[in-house]
Parts: sequence; C-alpha cells; structure tokens
Amino acid sequence: MNTLFDKIWDAHVVNKVEDGPTQLYIDRLYCHEVTSPQAFDTLRDKGIKAFRPDHIIAMPDHNTPSDQQEVINDPVGRKQVETLKANCAEFGIKHFAMGTKDNGIIHVVGPEKALSLPGMTIVCGDSHTSTHGAVGAIAMGIGTSEVAQVLASQCILQSKPKTMRINIEGELQQGVTAKDVALYIMAKMTTAGATGYAVEYAGSTIRNMSMEGRLTLSNLSIEMGSRAGLIAPDETTFAYLKGREYAPKGEAWDKAVEEWKKLKSDDDAVFDKEVTYCAEDIKPRITYGTNPGAGIAIDECVPTYDGLSDSEKAQLKSQLDYMQFQPGEKLEGHPVDYCFLGACTNGRIEDFRAFASVVKGRKKADSVVAWLVPGSWLVRQQIIDEGIDKILEEAGFELRLPSCSACLAMNPDKVPAGKLSISTSNRNFVGRQGPGARTVLASPLVVAASAVTGVITDPRKL
Repeated sequence: MNTLFDKIWDAHVVNKVEDGPTQLYIDRLYCHEVTSPQAFDTLRDKGIKAFRPDHIIAMPDHNTPSDQQEVINDPVGRKQVETLKANCAEFGIKHFAMGTKDNGIIHVVGPEKALSLPGMTIVCGDSHTSTHGAVGAIAMGIGTSEVAQVLASQCILQSKPKTMRINIEGELQQGVTAKDVALYIMAKMTTAGATGYAVEYAGSTIRNMSMEGRLTLSNLSIEMGSRAGLIAPDETTFAYLKGREYAPKGEAWDKAVEEWKKLKSDDDAVFDKEVTYCAEDIKPRITYGTNPGAGIAIDECVPTYDGLSDSEKAQLKSQLDYMQFQPGEKLEGHPVDYCFLGACTNGRIEDFRAFASVVKGRKKADSVVAWLVPGSWLVRQQIIDEGIDKILEEAGFELRLPSCSACLAMNPDKVPAGKLSISTSNRNFVGRQGPGARTVLASPLVVAASAVTGVITDPRKL
C-alpha cells in the first residue's frame, strides 16, 4: 500500500512530534556559498560542531564566473565564496573549490559523482535540490535555519507532505525533450498545482527517459510548488551510477542494487492525487510570461484576454507588458538577443550533445550573444573528449567554464535590461537573468535553433 515516497520517508523517521512535525534523518547535506554562512554562524554562536561532517559536501556555484575563475570581482560574491571555504576548513567538511575538477553546480555534481543515491534523504539550502529526486531519493530545498539543524544533528523537523503521482504515457515526438515535458506539466498544473505534495513521476515516457532527462524533470518540480520530485530507480538509474566516484564498489554495489530494486511504489499504493498526460500531446515549448507555468507550444500564440476574469486579465497584462509581447501574438520568429545553454536544469552532457546536433554545420547568428556553460568540470571534459567543443567552435560558439552563470543575476553573466534571452534555465521571473532582462524558457534544441537563426525557432523546422 506504500508509495515510494512513504517508503523512504518512513525509513528515515527518528521521532514524531504529536500534532507536530517529524524528526527526519538526513543522509546528505549539500551546502553552497549563498545560504550556508548564517547556518555556520549559528553553530559557532552555540559552540556546536558539525555532527556528521562526512555526510556533508560543499561547493561554490552561484557566484562563480564562467569567463575565468582566477578572481571574483564582485566583493559580495567573493566574500561568500571565501567564507564557504573557511567554514568548511573550520568544521571539517569536504569542499570542492572553484576551478578544481570536482567543482560545478551542486545539483549537477551530486548525481554525477554518485553522492546522491537511491533511497537517500537529501537537503540543501537551494530550491532546486528537487533535482536529486531523479535517482530515487527524497530531495528537498530547505531554509538557512534548517541547514543549521542538519549541520548540528544530521536531522531536520519536517511536516510530511501529501503524495501525488504524475503519469506520462506514450512516446515523445521528435524534437521534444524532458524540458518540454516539464514546461507542459507546469502549464497544465500551474506553478501552484503541486503545492503541499511530493510528486512521483511515472509511466512509460518516464521509464524510457534518460537519466539526464529525469534530472531535468525533477529539477523543475519545485516550479509547480512541489516539495520533492521522485522517480523510482531502475536499470537506467543503476547504469548511470555504476562506477562513478562515490558509488558503492564490488560486492557492496551488488547489495545496494538489490535494496534499490525494492524502491518503488506498491502496485496498490494510494496517492492523494494522481494525474495522467499523453506524451504525444507535447510539442517543443516556450514561455511567454514571468513564471515557468506561463508557457505555450512553440507554434501556438500568446493567450488573449478572452474569457478571463478581471484579476486574470490584470495578471496576464502585467506579464505581457514586462515581456513586451502582445495578446494573440505568435512568438515563433521573434528576434532574440541572448541564448543561454546551462544551469542545473540543462547543463549536462546530453544537453550539449543536443545543442551541437542542431548547430553542427551552421553558424551562430551575428545578432545573438551566446553563453554555453557546462554544469560541471566533468561535463566540460566530456564535451572536449567527444569533440563537441570543436563543433561549437566551428559554428561560432565559445565553451565557457562551469558555473550557475546566467541562470540568475549573481555573477558577471547578466542579460542587460530590455534584452530578450532564450534560456535553458529554470526561472523566468522578473529580473531573474539581470535587472530588466526578459526571459523565455526553452529546451536545448529550441535554444540552439534560435541561436543560429537569431529568432525563436522550432528545431523541427531545421
């Protein structure tokens, strides 16, 4: 009768407060430079050591420049990165420093090093921690005070969310990616549609999805309000994790896989909510507004005000005014100024392979500024080993250094005010990519097609 979420949650309960939260044991805490300083200060103020430092991994990513990594010119960003390094040294925590082969975006590095494993509970002071749920784990973003709780006790106080299963059945059309699936679900469910739930993704489409695709889908769970986004581990998961740096080895690996195979929802498991979508209904997608749920198929038109309530009209008008789009307008063919490939959503090797498959033999549009930023140094090395860097270079693109980059305006890669960016990142909020910048979210294929044409382009037409 148990769901996958129930099984992992119940195995990690330390104590249950009557009419209150659950004390939940945490297997892995990830720390980055932005949300951890105050948590370490809390421990310092109370004279507490980190309880299980070997269960904690830290790395800078938000403030990391992507053009060079010798120096961070912004004094605030530089102080945050230096403070993380000092805190890790003081509390005995493994630190993957900027510019080293272990570094990258925390939500890319965790799975690729097999630091995130099936059955784990994983937390980080970052909303996109949901990414790690793709390996079959409960992974949640937490606040700074909660980071301090985990540092001090390796536990957290949490209320158990309700459960939801989202089934995707069928075969994806050519040119449709996991990013399009996520944008489609968000448009259907809205950005609040999964609030209060932990979501499990299931169905034949998910079972046939690559690990990189699953990571993209789980990454965007938070954008519809979900606490976590899980996918049951299977042979795809095991093949992805096997042999990676922190994966169990030899006999320990065989034993682990036997346990991981039990991590699935029971056939008679009951979810608080269940929805099903058809893969064939999903086309390449783009956003038109200022939240990830404000999206359309690339060949559709921006919504009109017809049939909307006054409050809905005002909300749509506010979004379109900021984006400088018109109701009923077709965005396909609209000029773009910036193209961004990267982020914890789409900064993996499969994303760069997809981008390269479109731009090969073509040239970057002169009107476009393009930032191609791997999610980790390992991804960057794979790009070079596979010769993808040469394809990109011949098409007029520059491969940059691992960083969160233009996903958020916390490092030098900021989109200027008024400019339109088409981006593989996860958020298109007002000013997210730079004060006054306008963002259209899309898949690596759509961004690649737009980068070579200079306008929003359906990759299927290339």
